[in-house]
Amino acid sequence: MIISKTPLRISFVGGGTDLSSFYAKDFGSVLSSTVDKYVYVIIKARFDDLIYINWTKKERVSSPDEIEHDLVRETLKKAGIEKGVEITTLADIPSEGSGLGSSSSLTVGLLNAFYAFKGIQVSTERLAREACEIEIDILGKPIGKQDQYAAAFGGLNEILFYKDQSVKINKIKIPNDKLRILGSNLLLFYTDITRKSDPILSKQKEKTESIFNTLEIMRNQVPILKKHLENGKNDFLGYTLKQAWELKKSLLSSISNEKIDEMYTKALNAGAYGGKICGAGGGGFLLIYVPREKQNQVRKALEGYREVPFMLDKYGSRIIFNQMSDYWR
Repeated sequence: MIISKTPLRISFVGGGTDLSSFYAKDFGSVLSSTVDKYVYVIIKARFDDLIYINWTKKERVSSPDEIEHDLVRETLKKAGIEKGVEITTLADIPSEGSGLGSSSSLTVGLLNAFYAFKGIQVSTERLAREACEIEIDILGKPIGKQDQYAAAFGGLNEILFYKDQSVKINKIKIPNDKLRILGSNLLLFYTDITRKSDPILSKQKEKTESIFNTLEIMRNQVPILKKHLENGKNDFLGYTLKQAWELKKSLLSSISNEKIDEMYTKALNAGAYGGKICGAGGGGFLLIYVPREKQNQVRKALEGYREVPFMLDKYGSRIIFNQMSDYWR
């Protein structure tokens, strides 16, 4: 049996510049962090030759091509596993529409577990790159590359995307004690709205030329925020999130709505410095920066919404249980 544990992520600034429609013309950049909310993949050898998959549905098939779950199907094929396995996926947060990069975390976690099952050690970069190939190239999802690299590498990072398809990870240099302080000023609330990101991202890709200048401004926030965080100026994140959210909302009308705007205004009036919807927008989770002395006021203002306590996580996808016999390989 193999179990992989892969973190979800929150993106602070630069989202949207990791889409190929942007970085094919100019480099993209995001600043994000993984958090202590995870996707788990369990894979166990079976005595028979069938493939069992346990997710929101249960599948029993005789070959990968018959699998309905597209990410399981394509990761199995990528790893070269054809039969005789049982796969279970679990998540700390519902995977669809969260805005926390859960689909990419699942893809990375599946690859990590399948390669470990085969006894093959692969690099973190390979996990991220192959996850991008599966989601973007094979399945044709209109998404960017930031989630796969965040999930694979983990931690607080500046991630850069280049025309030649290369990706560079720059770790943000903050001591552990200061990283905990930074994380303690962040709150996460569920909007009670689920949405699929594909329609929003597809529309954004179509409009890239007309919104290119705004995306450039969003990308240019990354090195400025990176410098302030490394210098211990945590409150700058709050003000940057506020500016980033206004820029993001200007890209498409579907990124926000009346309910989200009302929720965000309540948080600001109660003492939050800034915030934004995680992911593509339209629903999911609202991330807000609030000094600790004002957090109870914000919680009271948003008492009708579910808060998800979290901490920033330094680690990427990892194997947390590995007990295999050569007989089963």
